[in-house]
Amino acid sequence: MSVAGGLPRAVERAVAHRCDAFQIFAKNANQWHGRSLAPAEIREFRAKVEEAGIGPVVSHASYLINLATTSPGLHQQSMDAMGDELDRAEALGLLGVVLHPGCYTRGNEAAGLSLIAERLLELLRHRRRGRTMVLLEHTAGQGTALGATFGQLASIITKMNDHRRLGVCLDTCHLIASGYDVCSPEGYAETFEQFGRLVGFDRLKLFHLNDSKKSLGSRVDRHQHIGQGCLGLEPFRRILNDPRFRGLPMLLETPKEEGRAKGAIEVDRFDERNLATLRGLIDPSSGSGGFGGPGEST
Repeated sequence: MSVAGGLPRAVERAVAHRCDAFQIFAKNANQWHGRSLAPAEIREFRAKVEEAGIGPVVSHASYLINLATTSPGLHQQSMDAMGDELDRAEALGLLGVVLHPGCYTRGNEAAGLSLIAERLLELLRHRRRGRTMVLLEHTAGQGTALGATFGQLASIITKMNDHRRLGVCLDTCHLIASGYDVCSPEGYAETFEQFGRLVGFDRLKLFHLNDSKKSLGSRVDRHQHIGQGCLGLEPFRRILNDPRFRGLPMLLETPKEEGRAKGAIEVDRFDERNLATLRGLIDPSSGSGGFGGPGEST
């Protein structure tokens, strides 16, 4: 949800959309530094979340952060920025910070995975008393982006000694783009058998539900409205009614209307349509409860 007008406004937007959970950017996702959060704004945000009974709430880390880099300058900028993301999320009482693991700039995949693990461990060591989690987002695999396979995610987790504050976020657009066939019944079963075996469902903390403009194995991250892309409706129906995922927050990052974030709070008609489509796929007899509402669009 947009934080235009201040963080508490994001909660008001979530309420207007009847969200069960939501995602924010705690600072501008395309800048290294964000404005300071006033204590009064933090208190109001937390109070509104509690009053609304919404949760969990997560933030998405800046897209500039790259913990796999070998560049000293980019390394330090990324560490400072990720530390700031964790501190903001901790102050706001969020479940975690969703993070794209990073892209290796030199060397190879194995070296990049080691750097990510080492640097995340360092960040968490400096925040031993914190509760906020790092939520590694499975990626589409563009270029040298890491985290596009379950094996890579498992490697980071292992290298971090199965740290208790490390979780995983699965994005449906990224799944199909990276080559995981969640569209066919057989592919869906195989995909999550692999995930359970390599990563473990105990690590799965949330989903991003997005259709994909690009096809299976394209390695291109382009989100589309639910049911209007290469996934169609059936994969979402399966996920929403899968007992293994009952109770997990499921967040939209689908396209939004333009130019309305700063005005009066109104229901975004694209969000409303995508939410209605997803809610209509829930089988009342499955025992599935609600699911999370819109995340910030990408």
